[in-house]
Amino acid sequence: MRRPTISDLARASGVSIATVDRVLNGRHRVREETARRVYDAAQSIGYHAVGLIRQRVFEDLPQYRLAFLLQKPMQPFYQAFAREIETAARAVTSARIQAQIDFPSASTPAAIVEKLRALGARNQAIALVAPDYPAVTAAIEELKEKGIPVFSLLSDFASGVRNAYIGVNNRKVGRTAAWAIAKTARVPGKVACFVGSHRFHGHELREIGFRSYFRENAPEFDVVDTLINLDTPEITHEATLTLLQKHPDLVGIYVCGGGMEGAISAIREENLGGRIVLVVNELTPDSKAGLADDIVAMAIGTPLPTLCKELMVLMTGAIKNCETVAPGQFFLPFDIHISENI
Repeated sequence: MRRPTISDLARASGVSIATVDRVLNGRHRVREETARRVYDAAQSIGYHAVGLIRQRVFEDLPQYRLAFLLQKPMQPFYQAFAREIETAARAVTSARIQAQIDFPSASTPAAIVEKLRALGARNQAIALVAPDYPAVTAAIEELKEKGIPVFSLLSDFASGVRNAYIGVNNRKVGRTAAWAIAKTARVPGKVACFVGSHRFHGHELREIGFRSYFRENAPEFDVVDTLINLDTPEITHEATLTLLQKHPDLVGIYVCGGGMEGAISAIREENLGGRIVLVVNELTPDSKAGLADDIVAMAIGTPLPTLCKELMVLMTGAIKNCETVAPGQFFLPFDIHISENI
């Protein structure tokens, strides 16, 4: 394929070649809206000087260095999360965003704190997914003293110390999962719930919401003891098979965090699709295939594009305005995926 020319770029952006030339060379001022249109078109057609155009478009804007510490880099959900962060950073029109996305070597306090300190040395604000450990709270207090705002993502932590939580209302997510099982199970029976770790505040809230719904609205169902799967498919797979053997009257399973692939594979192996109501979190290739095969009844999803867009506003605002407002929570509406809308 031939390399796109300046004529191609002018045609794709709907402006004249002279206007594109002005954007490229910065000889004369071009309206921001026009320059951004040229930049977007350059990205879409793969124009070779897209980096130069970006520099011209954003040269007068403030620059912010933002860090994002996620979990489990091999999981499809977190890979999608990283892509959405990059997309949202590029879409910011009021500033130039340098986004650094990283992952801890483990979900241990020591590994998270090590990454936090390294990211704090190079960035102006940090957002992360993390368990709620005292050591993590102490590290966030250190960052706060240095003027570096910190935001909790998906699962809250360091309440009263971090700047804000942004994500879904996890208690409502748990109640929604319980509602789905109670309303679609063929008969009442036993239901089970997996959490990755009770240190993840979001998992704990989902479990609380899950149990409270059955206690209040469907007491004919029996919620068995919660299982910890460390967010791993292997543990979830073996534990699901054990549950099915131990409780022949099991009618529903909710996987609060990661590891849903193990429950999906176990139910598929036992040919129990449609008989066990399985509810999971996030739409990934595995959960989508499970929905299509009638293995998964519902996947409750985080609206990643919206979350990342709002996150850019919160983080840049905290840096720009040196916000000292009371720490808050920003709840986003979650997505509901079933077989009929994937």
